[in-house]
Amino acid sequence: MTARELNLQEILRAVEQAPPTSSVTAVADLLAEQVDARDVCFLITDLAGEALWRLPAVWTDREGKPDPVDPLAGTVHDEVMRTQKLQIVDAHAHHGYERGGYLVVAPVTTRGDAIGVLELVTQKPPTPSEQAHIAQAAQALSYVVTINRRFTDLFEWRRRTKVPSLAAEIQHNLLPAALAVAAGQATVAGALEPAGDTAGDTFDYSLDEQALHLSITDAMGHGVESALLASLVVGALRQTRRAALPLPEQARAAHRALLEYGQGGTATGQMLWVDLTDGRALLVNAGHPWPLRLRAGHVAEVEPQVDMPFGNPWQDSYRVQEISLHPGDRLVFLTDGMLERNTRSLDLPAMIAHDAAQHPRQAVRSMVQALRAATAGELLDDATVVCLDWFGPGSSQRTGDTGSRR
Repeated sequence: MTARELNLQEILRAVEQAPPTSSVTAVADLLAEQVDARDVCFLITDLAGEALWRLPAVWTDREGKPDPVDPLAGTVHDEVMRTQKLQIVDAHAHHGYERGGYLVVAPVTTRGDAIGVLELVTQKPPTPSEQAHIAQAAQALSYVVTINRRFTDLFEWRRRTKVPSLAAEIQHNLLPAALAVAAGQATVAGALEPAGDTAGDTFDYSLDEQALHLSITDAMGHGVESALLASLVVGALRQTRRAALPLPEQARAAHRALLEYGQGGTATGQMLWVDLTDGRALLVNAGHPWPLRLRAGHVAEVEPQVDMPFGNPWQDSYRVQEISLHPGDRLVFLTDGMLERNTRSLDLPAMIAHDAAQHPRQAVRSMVQALRAATAGELLDDATVVCLDWFGPGSSQRTGDTGSRR
């Protein structure tokens, strides 16, 4: 490898000149030239976070290499996704790297959202300085992918292991564009494991200058009807949140949307508002399962008062309740699919305590994996989990290292 400094301006110029579908190729070609590497490839994570798919879709060096790559425990790809640290291993011919050398895998992550990994092969082990250059390129690639997937379905297509149903497509489009975010005072990560017949789960979050907004909802029923109810709830919450209306007005809007257009359908939900300047936390609970809080190694239910679900004709208004939130707390929000009768072998409080040091992104992934194992993949209902780590006002916590939440 050469000692040439990585030129980010050159990367950005190449990306801007390439069509959106070729943006990854432009970065790969330039990186191969700048660091004297071969087999440069981006692997994007699927929607479940259980497989990595190679991009570009048409790639001259693809032959012999696994696609998708299953980031199983103990593999270099799993290590990179889990620790968010660059890893170097031998490049073996039986894995498709015919000329040998050293396989370098770096995380492609932006603000806590693990998009995938950057993979390349070098003839000699990269020096610490060269590793820093590769990590810098992976960081640039995360922004390239984030920007360009607004213009093409290529990235979305590669994230899917199968064609979703119409209900699943609607449901997926209701989720936030990034399933995790590290934002200084707080880190949020969520995961949704759909049932065979999609059942209306959603979650959402947003940050403004002084507050974090978070919601989790579960529309009644299954299939397209349930997905349409979910779209009414999420649409009403986003409309009022983006109009800077207070929490009671947001809850009332979701309720009225279902009353007026939901044809008798209802949805449970919780809405959380956290003041980023002082940690004050307000909650609306519309008939939803209580969240769990990890504090000082102990997990307990947060027990707010329960109002009726959104859309219930006997509900008139929603109480805004203050809940305790201390620096170092972890709040876990979930839907009742995590609590169904065939999930009873899943001890969520024990899991939350055991994974206390894990990044929220990894913690929700572990819970979903355990759910699949407990149910043998036969979910009776959608299962959604959202993890919030609160670090406190003034914190600039941004690490992706799963060895410590701090």
